[in-house]
Amino acid sequence: MALSYQWQRRVDRWKNAARALFGGTENQPRPKLCPSCGSLVGISATRCHECGANLRYSLAAVSKHLSSYFGGEAPVSTAILIANVLMFAVSWMVSMAKGQQGLGILFGVNGEALYRLGMGIPFRYDDFSWYRLVTAMYLHGGLLHIGLNMLAFWNIGPAVEHVYGSARYFFFYSVCGFCGALMSARFSSSPSVGASGAILGLVGLLIALTSRRGGAYMRDLRGRLISSVVSIFAIGLFVTGLHTDNWAHFGGLAAGFLLGRVFADHEPRNASERNLAYALGWSAFLAVAVCFVIMILHFRGPLPG
Repeated sequence: MALSYQWQRRVDRWKNAARALFGGTENQPRPKLCPSCGSLVGISATRCHECGANLRYSLAAVSKHLSSYFGGEAPVSTAILIANVLMFAVSWMVSMAKGQQGLGILFGVNGEALYRLGMGIPFRYDDFSWYRLVTAMYLHGGLLHIGLNMLAFWNIGPAVEHVYGSARYFFFYSVCGFCGALMSARFSSSPSVGASGAILGLVGLLIALTSRRGGAYMRDLRGRLISSVVSIFAIGLFVTGLHTDNWAHFGGLAAGFLLGRVFADHEPRNASERNLAYALGWSAFLAVAVCFVIMILHFRGPLPG
């Protein structure tokens, strides 16, 4: 029985992988697509004949290569989810090293562990540092905290990434998280951690998107999103004991809505739009990486008096 096209492609990939393992090469090299403009290019080409992009070392090429490691339709959402889980695992290990035991991790993480890993600090504190406005969005105060946040994130994040494209999506997520942490540091009276500011930013993006598109479905979706936002803020205002940071929520939501009004609500459609998107995404990644490097350098520093 003849194999389907998809299975024939899989078999060809397995054969080529086996040949490479034993020193062979592919017997039928295929043309490639330019990662920047999507044009078909030659087998041995190193630059695109349409847009001139380097097929190996451009931002588009590197982004395409890295996204293949995470697979699926939402590689950046997958990477963000993994980063949050890894940071929670690190905070758990640091907490255990500081003496925290048992099921306490369900509801709280050791304060010193969170401080050393970069939790958000209000401006009025003498030990405030700007890098904490970024690192705080990858930390969580307990297993329930990260569980609820990541559940909400996974329900929203991939959809937003699909609309705007992975590179711009990471830029949006980072900016919203930063703005949420900034508002918290300015107006809140206590330290904070969590991805909820960035997640509310994604909600703000969706609200802006639904306000730009017509139709009954979009009106219904916008109504449900606004109802969810009102519920979240009401819980933060009236339910005691949850330590909900409404300032971070507001900052992220407002930033997301503004970004949604400024940027077109579709993936980049030409080479210049793609290059701008990749520049924004990689700039955000570089900023996040620098903040984590600074956190590592300060990890063993003295605690505040």
